[in-house]
Amino acid sequence: MRKLESIGPLSAEERQAVESLPVKTRVLEPGHDIVNDGDQPSHSCLVLSGWVCRYKMLSLGRRQVLSFHVAGDIPDLQSLHLPLMDYSLAPLTRSAVAFIAHESLRELTATFPGLAAVLTRDLLIDAAAYRAWLTGLGRRSAYERLAHLFCELYLRQQAVGLAEAHRCPLPITQMDLGDALGLSNVHVNRVLKEMRGSGLVTLRAGTLVIEKWPELAQAAEFDPSYLHLRSGHAV
Repeated sequence: MRKLESIGPLSAEERQAVESLPVKTRVLEPGHDIVNDGDQPSHSCLVLSGWVCRYKMLSLGRRQVLSFHVAGDIPDLQSLHLPLMDYSLAPLTRSAVAFIAHESLRELTATFPGLAAVLTRDLLIDAAAYRAWLTGLGRRSAYERLAHLFCELYLRQQAVGLAEAHRCPLPITQMDLGDALGLSNVHVNRVLKEMRGSGLVTLRAGTLVIEKWPELAQAAEFDPSYLHLRSGHAV
């Protein structure tokens, strides 16, 4: 609910309708995909806890992580409109997910146009994030890419109540970061050491602490406007 309200306002009736959606909940471990490239799913997946990623696999086991997702995200919402999956979705940590039937989502959006608008806005924000990631992969240095990702992940978690005081969970590996940023594990490690040495961040036991937000945001040329967070959901 916090995720939806970070995108747009909801009435009490709309909140009740979302809370009443019939769902099937499962707890999944890393290594077990939620949905696969080429599938035609009849449900969309709401992340309740843990971390999930979208990814594409290439030859020789090469993986490109397309996005990271935390509690409140519906990372395959587009499957409601595009029946064929063009990526896979997998948990990176032990994750609880709720499966919502497309039929139920269609009924919800037909009954509540305001909710339909919020969910559509979520898809548009998702596309904006893709453009920001593409810009980073094409034109930012490794240091700038990682700094930009840290800024984004902090603000997205802050918006749903998972982060505060420039401290947020980051329970993923350097390999996951490298696969998202087009960098080797060694390169990610080198950049992290540089950031720590500059006093910008500390990363310990799955927690990211941004010690110097202005300096990190400046290094990344980070402009949070592409996340389209409502007032009150920003640093």
